Amino acid sequence: MVDFGGWDMPVDCCGLTAEHMAVRTAVGVFDVSHMGDIQLRGPGSLAAVQKLCMNDASKLQVGQAHYSAMLYPNGTFVDDVVVHKLSDNDYLIVINAGTREKDIQWVRKTIGHMPGVHVNDFSDYYTQIAIQGPRAAETLQKLTPTDLSTIKNYWFTWGQVCGLHNVMIARTGYTGEDGFEIYIPSDEPTSARVWGEVLEAGAEFGILACGLGARNTLRLESAMALYGHEISDTINVFEAGLGRYAKLDKPDFVGRDALLEIQAAGGPKRKLVGCAFFEEEYRAGLCSGRIHRTGYRAGRGDSRSDGEGQDCAHALLQTPQEIAEAIARRSSAISRSESTPYGRISP
Repeated sequence: MVDFGGWDMPVDCCGLTAEHMAVRTAVGVFDVSHMGDIQLRGPGSLAAVQKLCMNDASKLQVGQAHYSAMLYPNGTFVDDVVVHKLSDNDYLIVINAGTREKDIQWVRKTIGHMPGVHVNDFSDYYTQIAIQGPRAAETLQKLTPTDLSTIKNYWFTWGQVCGLHNVMIARTGYTGEDGFEIYIPSDEPTSARVWGEVLEAGAEFGILACGLGARNTLRLESAMALYGHEISDTINVFEAGLGRYAKLDKPDFVGRDALLEIQAAGGPKRKLVGCAFFEEEYRAGLCSGRIHRTGYRAGRGDSRSDGEGQDCAHALLQTPQEIAEAIARRSSAISRSESTPYGRISP
């Protein structure tokens, strides 16, 4: 167990490689109750979301979610988030555990003064369980009368799960696989019962309980950002390869002016590249923090792993443009913007 944002979290439950491969080939379940939940409610809630986040929430339909981020005025990251449209005057923003208190303070500071919007922190009201993998739908379908096939990627609905009414069922996740996240009451007896029923429902598919380790290797393999690594308060949106989510043509949002200035100046000076290293020489260098024959040494913010259950190692590297080009020549590197798994996040 390790401390993660004030929560005691398991690094692994059944072995990192086994958990990683269970999600890739069948189904795994994660307790992600450490994530934060901020609700914006009222007639001014859309204007508040638009000011706060870089994606265009005016395009969302009720029951739809999208990936976005809250930015500082200089275009770097407060946090990346998922915005859910609950109704025309009601939005739920899911934030990360490691930045939870900072995020809540930022939201209140940035839009708390705006008319017609009430900000509520409901983080402690819900247990959030993520059921992920190609057999996730079959697993969860045993526990709900809701037809899960009608829920599209990055959409959600409310339904009955494990006998509980009005459970939010979202087709979202952080693994690069199909999957669902359910939001249930946070009392321990209810949470433990539902957790046990999910494991029982997925037993025929080989479901495994998964920890932080597999959550990290799965998101890395799918080129998904982690705060403090691919995104931070020193990395801007373009350097993180997330420019397509910054809707610069929508009304003003925090960080927009800085991003326009970066564009006008010729773009970012650094680039995020996703690499798959197959040769043993490269793998040895990757694990020790060195990318051979490029002159680049992986830094504290870079993400890398041995490649769980596979014949290659993976890394997401924030590098100067010239080093990115050298890595691309020396490895099977692909840019984040071209990475197919990452494109699953949302429109």
